[in-house]
Amino acid sequence: MSILGDQALPVCEIRTSREFYDYQAKYLVDDTQYLFDLELPETFLSKIQSLSLDAHRALGCQVMSRVDWLVDSATGNPYLLEINTIPGFTSHSLLPKAAARVGIDFESLCQAIVADSYLIDRSCE
Repeated sequence: MSILGDQALPVCEIRTSREFYDYQAKYLVDDTQYLFDLELPETFLSKIQSLSLDAHRALGCQVMSRVDWLVDSATGNPYLLEINTIPGFTSHSLLPKAAARVGIDFESLCQAIVADSYLIDRSCE
């Protein structure tokens, strides 16, 4: 779940054929799937977005973050795993993929991050 500025981007599910989403699954193999069109209730997806934005704000994160969740397959309960304040920017990275889903291309994403970072830096003077 990616946050850009004060906006929760679309929820993305990661599926891998490996036992775990490890280095191999993330960077080396091409069968890992990054799914945005999820067959989950909209209320659940909205809840994950809202909780992610709340966690981002509660920790004082600014500009961007990636909030990782694990959903218990038996109960459907989401569990927050971590908040990454410097998410990746590779071809496999979730923040650029989520931004692209809402029409923000990579160049515009980089410009938004620089602009928001500049504004925060200026407010600290």
